[in-house]
Amino acid sequence: MGWRARATAMLAVAAVLWLLAAAATGDADAGELERAFPIVEPDYGHTKLRLAKEGLEAIQRIKTPIAAVSVIGPYRSGKSFLLNQLLTLSCDKGFGVGHMRDTKTKGIWVWGTPIELDIDGSVVSVLYLDTEGFESVGKSNVYDDRIFALATVLSSVLIYNLPETIREADISRLSFAVEIAEEFYGRVKGQDVAFEPAKLLWLIQRDFLQGKSVQQMVDEALQRVPNNNGDKYIDEINQIRDSLAVMGDNSTAFSLPQPHLQRTQLCDLEDKELDPLYLKRREQLKQIVSSMIKPKIVQGRTLNGTEFVTFLGQILEALNKGEIPSTGSLVEVFNKAILERCLKVYNEMMGRAGLPVSVDKLQQFHDLAKDEARRLFDKQHFGKHHAAQSIFKLDEEIKKVFRSFGQANEYQSSKLCEARFSECEDKMEQLQVLKLPSMAKFDAGFILCNQSFEMDCVGPAKESYQRRMSKMLARSRALFIKEYNNKLFNWLVIVSLVMVVMGRFVVKFFLLEIAAWVMFAFLETYTRLFWSSESLYYNPVWHIVVSTWETIVYSPILDLDRWAIPIVAVLSFLAIYWRCLGGRKGIARSLLPLYSGSYRSSNRPRTD
Repeated sequence: MGWRARATAMLAVAAVLWLLAAAATGDADAGELERAFPIVEPDYGHTKLRLAKEGLEAIQRIKTPIAAVSVIGPYRSGKSFLLNQLLTLSCDKGFGVGHMRDTKTKGIWVWGTPIELDIDGSVVSVLYLDTEGFESVGKSNVYDDRIFALATVLSSVLIYNLPETIREADISRLSFAVEIAEEFYGRVKGQDVAFEPAKLLWLIQRDFLQGKSVQQMVDEALQRVPNNNGDKYIDEINQIRDSLAVMGDNSTAFSLPQPHLQRTQLCDLEDKELDPLYLKRREQLKQIVSSMIKPKIVQGRTLNGTEFVTFLGQILEALNKGEIPSTGSLVEVFNKAILERCLKVYNEMMGRAGLPVSVDKLQQFHDLAKDEARRLFDKQHFGKHHAAQSIFKLDEEIKKVFRSFGQANEYQSSKLCEARFSECEDKMEQLQVLKLPSMAKFDAGFILCNQSFEMDCVGPAKESYQRRMSKMLARSRALFIKEYNNKLFNWLVIVSLVMVVMGRFVVKFFLLEIAAWVMFAFLETYTRLFWSSESLYYNPVWHIVVSTWETIVYSPILDLDRWAIPIVAVLSFLAIYWRCLGGRKGIARSLLPLYSGSYRSSNRPRTD
């Protein structure tokens, strides 16, 4: 038992060591994530953006729904310090603050450890994003626009951090956010929201609180500017203000006093050294931000880490596509996936047509499938004003697919009609070589073939094949009629000779033999002298002959062309049996033989 005890003890020690190692690894991973990561970086020329792998890997680990809180604003306006305050982080641990460290925020950074909140009974991971400030030296305005657009689309809450007051440039910059709201949120209530834009929080930090409230400042800044002279520039400004009305229920204004007079020393100060009013307002700000947070919704559903990263990649592709970001470029990218789904629906519905079909029926399928694709697009597409380009692309793609179906329909139609035409052609050739020609059988085959062709040959190729079919059938019929008279005449001659043999040698019926010789003489003399092959067909007497022949040779019950040899064999056997073994005496009395009696049967007395 000793070795078993030692083995058990070794396994227990190994298990404990494994658990300790796993816990240490988990703590190490957690520790590695407690810092800021870049998720979007500028390129060398500071004009476009690219994804940062390290920060994206941190986000992809998140399995719960995600909400993002972004802070945007001018360069050196205290965005990074504000985020550290919201996260309750010190400057040496949290986001890098510009006046303290050499490295300043470039692109967009994320705090690696999300804050988990319970929102409507679901756990939501909240990411805090720090953005590069506007209007810094060495950057283009296009780059600032991209940062602003990216933060606007990514965020659930967008904190617009402004020092002291609101400027006209700040309002103009919001025009992009307004377009996003109109394009992506302009949906009928009650339907799934395709894309919910960020809630806007105007955060104005100033040294004084006297005078107008921040909400009054925002309301006055957004009022229309009088334009009695019809100034075009003022009209554009007023259009922006009118557009901002759509965000009336989606924005909040809040003021935050300066935490301390010595702004460059804020990172060195503890909370007890900061202005008590600032501390109070800071806690109120945290509560307001928490109340505004909602999971990010795209296409009516929340996003986890992996889906959020994919969403970010789509946005970045759209923003980098052109020199100046616009809602049109964003709409085009987001609608790309929707267009693919609409085309898939169109293809599936068109596939139910079952090619080949008639042109009218294919057009009906096209109209129904197109209407369904457009209905799906209207229900799911992004954009209210800029969707025209996407609709045009959808129509163009549908036209291409419809042309492909049209070509496939023509090919399938030609293939099917050619097969049916060949079958009819073979059938007509078979009818031409009947052993016992029958017009009734030819007509029956002719009608059946034509009906089969009309039923099976469908599609755009039917019209051309109908013309070919008509010509082929007419040619076959004319050739059959021409050969029909000759074949029928020859068979009648053969029949007359057979009747001669039967009347003379088999049944020994003198009248039958005479009738057969008369028929043979008539066919070989009178018809050849007075009836041509053409007039023969139209002669009334010949019609009687033909009708009699048709009745004997072909009927729905008996096809003599098929059963002629078996019938002749059976009749021959019966004739031989009757001639050799049958009751010839009884039959002899009923006939008119060439000799009425035999010398052996005479009762005349015999004389010497």
